[in-house]
Amino acid sequence: MSTALKVESNREKLRINGLHAFYGESHILHGIDMTVNQGELVTLLGRNGSGRSTTLRAIMNMVGKRTGSIVINGRETLNMASHKIAHLGIGFCPEERGIFSSLNVEENLMLPPKVRSEGMSVEEIYDMFPNLAERRKSQGTKLSGGEQQMLAMARILRTGANILLLDEITEGLAPVIVQKLAEVLTKLKERGLTTILVEQNFHFAAPIADRHYLMEHGHMVAEIEAHELKEKTELLNTYLGV
Repeated sequence: MSTALKVESNREKLRINGLHAFYGESHILHGIDMTVNQGELVTLLGRNGSGRSTTLRAIMNMVGKRTGSIVINGRETLNMASHKIAHLGIGFCPEERGIFSSLNVEENLMLPPKVRSEGMSVEEIYDMFPNLAERRKSQGTKLSGGEQQMLAMARILRTGANILLLDEITEGLAPVIVQKLAEVLTKLKERGLTTILVEQNFHFAAPIADRHYLMEHGHMVAEIEAHELKEKTELLNTYLGV
């Protein structure tokens, strides 16, 4: 029995219990509980303002105040600084992307420091994102929205992060780019990376996710396994209108 528990513990990459988050006097998250295992891709679903993006920022300690427990790779991180959390193997891709517009693609890729030794080489990045290989000498300002999103993700993969926090990565992108991002996430999952995806586009997220956490007004209202999607359609319609 103890062996089985140990194996399960090794698989667990992130565990959140009773998480509350605040921006000033505003109480945004109300007792969030969730667990993500190695190699899983889970989504945070909900309408705008439901607390999904704040959950990602709270994991990174990028909110005003947080209480509860956030265990990453077996370590409690509630009182840990953001840069130290990153060094546990967490990569955060915010909605605004944060590309350095004055630098070209390759310079952007070379900029972030490695947090772990397993970071992808530039060659591996170009193999996964052929668009970036073609634009390697193009400045950030000359890239399309889809190319900027690919570059933002690629920079994280260069650092060696193996837990990815991705916030609305398909917003405003053409369907062909959205499909490419789905293929990339599937490949990363096959490599054993763990992903938490905040996503408004349910039809993009549904085929690639293992589980879905449904949020409303800062509360976690449901956890839905991939195989339960059909039987939980009415619940999804209630909260998402899909």
